[in-house]
Amino acid sequence: MSVPKRHDTASTLPWMREGTTFLLAVTDRLTDGHLREPSALPGWTRAHVIGHVARNAEALGRLAAWARTGVETPMYADQAQRAAEIETSAALPPATLREDLRSTAADLENALDALDAGTWQAEVRSALGRAIPAAEIPWMRVREVWLHAVDLAAGATVADLPPDVIDTLLDDVCGMLSTRPQCPAVRLAPLDRDRTWRLGPEDEEPAVIDWTAARLLSWVTGRSAAPAPVASVTLPPWL
Repeated sequence: MSVPKRHDTASTLPWMREGTTFLLAVTDRLTDGHLREPSALPGWTRAHVIGHVARNAEALGRLAAWARTGVETPMYADQAQRAAEIETSAALPPATLREDLRSTAADLENALDALDAGTWQAEVRSALGRAIPAAEIPWMRVREVWLHAVDLAAGATVADLPPDVIDTLLDDVCGMLSTRPQCPAVRLAPLDRDRTWRLGPEDEEPAVIDWTAARLLSWVTGRSAAPAPVASVTLPPWL
């Protein structure tokens, strides 16, 4: 049986490292003043985005420790803890926040380096309670570093993501959205790919959308509006 791409650490670990480098480069373009300005995410400044990514590294590190030791260490105690940590992080002095982003990313990489063939298969749980193998942890980080680099609203776009990351994100997002009760029937037919992605009920005629893969990914992840021909199509939240 083939390994899902998001569990293929030979691919996801390099994507994670590349995405971390990209995110740090985008952050370095921002002045300290820019950090207090709005990000592309409603209600969050750029400092909130950076603080969230740093806390995410710590949370995923707890999953790596769980896989390695067998001692249950959830990502977060609850959503209130997660929200409070992000607010505290966003208020850090800029230099401290920048170093926090770097150091937590390095700590996560070290925690993942400590896993082996056996512990990669250990079962842990995502923040939403989904049982996953530890091999999915790098992929969870891939999503964070690449997409939140875009959310910093500092010139990065979804088109900057590597094509394989875009395609695997489309696999992941479309699969998740299709489990939502209110997901409409849609077929994504990227102009720059030789395959399509399907969302929603299989027994309904889908609306067909033929943007580029990057623009389609931006839409299904809630980062841009629907294209004009299907402006009435509303997708449920991805995460």
